[in-house]
Amino acid sequence: MSALPSIAPAGVASPTVGTLPDLDAMLSARTVWRAGRAPVVALDGEPTGHAALDALLPQGGWPRAALTELLLPADGVGELTLVLPTLARLTRGGGIVALVAPPYLPYAPAWQAAGVDLRHLEIIEADARGALWAFEQCLRSAACAAVLGWPLQADGPALRRLQVAADGGDCLGFAFRDAKHAANPSPAALRMEYSAGEGGWYVRKCRGANPPSRPFTPRPPVGAATAAIPPLPVGAATAAIPPPSGIAAVAAPTAPFS
Repeated sequence: MSALPSIAPAGVASPTVGTLPDLDAMLSARTVWRAGRAPVVALDGEPTGHAALDALLPQGGWPRAALTELLLPADGVGELTLVLPTLARLTRGGGIVALVAPPYLPYAPAWQAAGVDLRHLEIIEADARGALWAFEQCLRSAACAAVLGWPLQADGPALRRLQVAADGGDCLGFAFRDAKHAANPSPAALRMEYSAGEGGWYVRKCRGANPPSRPFTPRPPVGAATAAIPPLPVGAATAAIPPPSGIAAVAAPTAPFS
C-alpha cells in the first residue's frame, strides 16, 4: 500500500492534490454558503417596476437568466399586474415576450394600456404536453427577453430543465403554478406565493439570501389600466393581437383571459 501524500505547509500547493479552489471566489459565486456569513449579492436584477418589490428582493429585481416561480391560490389574483411593468419595458425596447399556452385569451387593449408593445408579444398555443416543451425551447432559444408559462405537468426534473434553459438563453422565465406546489422543492431561482388572506406576495425562496419575512403588497395601478383583464368571448380579441411572427403555434386556441 502506498503512503498517503503529506500535507503541504500553508500557502504551498500539494504536488499530488493540486491547488485548492479559492474559498472567497466560491463564496462570491454563490456555489457554497457559510453559516453566519451573509453573502455579497450583486444588485444586478431586472427591475420589476415596483420599487417596494425591488427593495425586497436581494438582487434588486427579478433574477436574470433564471426561472421565477409564482404560486397562486387561484387565477386572477394580480399575477399579471406583478410582471406587466417589466414586460412593457422589455417590449418597448424591442425584446420579444412569449406567452406559452396561457389559460385564457389575453385581452389586447389592457396589455396595450399597460404599455406592452403588442408587436413584440408572441402567443404560443399548445396542449398540456406540448406547452412544457415549448416553454423550454423559448427559454433556450435566446430569441426572447421573457417567457411566461403555465405548466400543468412539471415535476422537479422538468423545472430543472426550465431553469437551465433560462440560464442558457439569458432569458427571464416566469412559471405560474398552483399554490399546492409550494410544499415541493423547486430549482427556481425565485419563488413567490400569493396570500389571499393578506393580499400580498411572500418570497418563499430567493437566490443569494434568506427570504424576507415581510410581504410585498402591490398598490392599485393609476387609472386601473392594468387592474382588470375583463372576460372576452372566444375569438373576439384575436384580431387585436398580432399573430406570432417567429414562433409557430402548436395546438388549439385557449379560453378567454379574465
